[in-house]
Amino acid sequence: MQEPEKQVDLSVDDVSTLYPQVGPYFSDGHRRVDYVLAYHIQKSSRAPLQPKEDPEIAAQEQRTNYHEDDKRFRREEFEENLLETGLELERDERCKIPGIGFLKIHAPWNVLCQEAELMKLKMPTKKVYDVKQGSNVVEKIRLFIHKVTAPLHPKVDANRQDSIKSLSHPFSREKQHLTRCTRAKYSMGITSLLANGVYSSAYPLHDGDITEANAESNDRKLLYEEWASYSVFYKYQPIGLIRKYFGEKVGLYFAWLGVYTQMLIPAAIVGVIVFLYGCATVDDNIPSMEICDSRNNITMCPLCDRACSYWKLVTACGTARASHLFDNPATVFFSIFMALWAVLFMEHWKRRQMRLNYIWDLTGLGEEEKVRHQDGSLFDLRTTGEKVKLTCTDRLPAYLTTVMMMCFLILVTFAIVFGVILYRISIKAALHVSTYPTARSNIRATVKTTAAIINLIIIIILDEIYAAIARFLTNLEVPKTDKSFEERLIFKTFILKFVNAFTPIVYLAFFRGRLVGRPGNYLYVVGSYRMEECAHAGCLMELCIQLCITMLGKQLIQNNLFEIGIPKLKKLLRKRKSELDCKEEEELSKTLQRHEKDHLLGPFNSLNPEYMEMIIQFGMVTLFVASFPLAPLFALLNNIIEIRLDAKKFIMELRRPIAARAKDIGIWYNLLRGLSKVAVIVNAFVISFTSDFIPRLVYQYMYSPDGTMHGFVNHTLSYFNVSDFQPNTDPLQPMHLGYKVEICRYKDYREPPWSSTPYELSKEFWAILAARLAFVIVFQNVVMLMSDFVDWLIPDIPKDISLQIHKEKILMVELFMKEEQVKRLAARDHHYQDNCTLPLSVPQSPPQARSRPISHTNCC
Repeated sequence: MQEPEKQVDLSVDDVSTLYPQVGPYFSDGHRRVDYVLAYHIQKSSRAPLQPKEDPEIAAQEQRTNYHEDDKRFRREEFEENLLETGLELERDERCKIPGIGFLKIHAPWNVLCQEAELMKLKMPTKKVYDVKQGSNVVEKIRLFIHKVTAPLHPKVDANRQDSIKSLSHPFSREKQHLTRCTRAKYSMGITSLLANGVYSSAYPLHDGDITEANAESNDRKLLYEEWASYSVFYKYQPIGLIRKYFGEKVGLYFAWLGVYTQMLIPAAIVGVIVFLYGCATVDDNIPSMEICDSRNNITMCPLCDRACSYWKLVTACGTARASHLFDNPATVFFSIFMALWAVLFMEHWKRRQMRLNYIWDLTGLGEEEKVRHQDGSLFDLRTTGEKVKLTCTDRLPAYLTTVMMMCFLILVTFAIVFGVILYRISIKAALHVSTYPTARSNIRATVKTTAAIINLIIIIILDEIYAAIARFLTNLEVPKTDKSFEERLIFKTFILKFVNAFTPIVYLAFFRGRLVGRPGNYLYVVGSYRMEECAHAGCLMELCIQLCITMLGKQLIQNNLFEIGIPKLKKLLRKRKSELDCKEEEELSKTLQRHEKDHLLGPFNSLNPEYMEMIIQFGMVTLFVASFPLAPLFALLNNIIEIRLDAKKFIMELRRPIAARAKDIGIWYNLLRGLSKVAVIVNAFVISFTSDFIPRLVYQYMYSPDGTMHGFVNHTLSYFNVSDFQPNTDPLQPMHLGYKVEICRYKDYREPPWSSTPYELSKEFWAILAARLAFVIVFQNVVMLMSDFVDWLIPDIPKDISLQIHKEKILMVELFMKEEQVKRLAARDHHYQDNCTLPLSVPQSPPQARSRPISHTNCC
């Protein structure tokens, strides 16, 4: 038998004739490959330097050889450390992918036991007990619902009994006889070596093939058929199998995404009802009827200086009718509903998360178990020296750089949005003087749509740039743990992407049309650019267009097209780098081993991009839902596709991620909760200041002579004497309408020119402002109170789960007491005295035993 230290030099071809190679195993066919490290193999060295050869080229090659030798030495040192920990290695440098070598790693049972004990990994024992989910009535209802929804459940875990659960206990080698064998995943601590190019990639293996007709049944193939196929879009996700294959962290993400998508169904239904209510009542809306009535003959002031002329209010008929679809009394109800919906969603997820923690035996997972070294290792196997502890003074420059860079990037976003504002102002003026009648007839629609598309393109580009900058700034801070690094990265990325996505929307909702001035005294920026005005029906319609284009564009382009196109493009580039043409690829794909096939897949980075796009979507759904009630519907349709798209990506396009334990979704929950609180305030201001809901109420109950909305449009328009225009700001074509205009109207609450205080804010303005502020305060407090009441009413832990956890603790105590009783009885019996003198700790295996192949079960 060979020495274990020599196994790293064992070639596959040397033993291929001795042992058949079936599946993801070592060459002996027994030890399973748990992890693979890939590295670049240096090509054959050049011939000695010829007299006529360029010395600079030779010097460059010598430097390259020096770096390759350094990487090789560092690999050898790292691999020696792996052997010292008890891992078993096998090198494969004669693979079919040119220039790539593989180091296959197997973790023996004793190493897994040691790590499971250090991690306090909960393992199921042989003791099982019945699980009851409440009273008899509740149990019957649950069974009835399960029977009705049976066609929606994936065909996995057919033999699983939901009413029976194994008693679990933190793994201990002393109690090993009580536990059943399960598989534990671990990370190898090689992030620094990957970053330095010592290894090119590191990954565990997928189970097997899924596309071949006669492929063996495995978890990967089952997930592909019951989860990653678009034909099963209507079914529930097999969350248990996802967790088994990818680990708890990935399982929690898809469980959260499933709960979020389910909760979008009632929100989408109510949103469609609100939209249909607007469609049904548009012909009965008195303000839009007055705008569309040509008998009113209301002449409006020009929308821009010189180039724009006077216009008739009746031309805004289409915009006014469209605005009513989103600006109607049902919008207020929908805003309150969505605020409560967000609270119910958070509570539902907390209960679902707690149930998963109980089923997956994560209820006792402590924070100390999740602390890792910065390079992600369970045990420090780095080849460098001791760690250098950084003080606050050492980190201060990085923190200052981060704050200054974040502020600068936010200012850049503001500047870009301001540039789009200037585009809208200038293109509107240009279209007004255009000689094409079509261009002049669709000025507002053209400007709104093109500006929204430009904003969308800028958002998509800046999202990618900001994500790279956020990672760079986080690396500068050198966080102590993986968790700290991830949370800081998520927070920076969220702030930048949130500002990037919502700055144009916030401008349209709260600033456009309020920093304008009045005719004869307009506000100008960058010289002669006059600030934008809202349409007569308000800015809500433009806000809706911006939200619709941004949301749909991000979903179709950034989320779906990028997730399909970019991975395929990267896969094509990897194949080109591996020097395989199409014919060779087809021929070799049939003979490649599992670790070689997985090497051609894309690397798994993290779940952060998946969470981030959903969090931004959640913001679109909740923050400005008062202006776009169809947002939940579009989000629901996107998520139905997103789940299957992500599933296909994880199963077919990406390497298998290292399974990581987690009992919650981490900082993402705090971000969701913060967004749901901010949404209440934002929607209160949208209803109060962006829509005409409050002005209509004030007019109807304070100024209307008959208590109806008749005369509301005239009440919202102020008078302006055209002789009061500033020089060179009056229209170039004053007779555009066929008659001379002396008085024009504009939307504002100001005194007429014949009053003692011409063009000053009127008392109606202050009354409406007071009503708006009062509505914000009342709406915010009422909805917050209702939300807190719902939060208090629904317990975070389901009652049946709480009872089962208590029952499990009692059963565990009984199991240990029974075991101690058996030991005491055995001690009295001299016949079993030898079994009572076993040592408490498991002795380490001798070095020769590490290389002995063990009979493989699914326990690795």
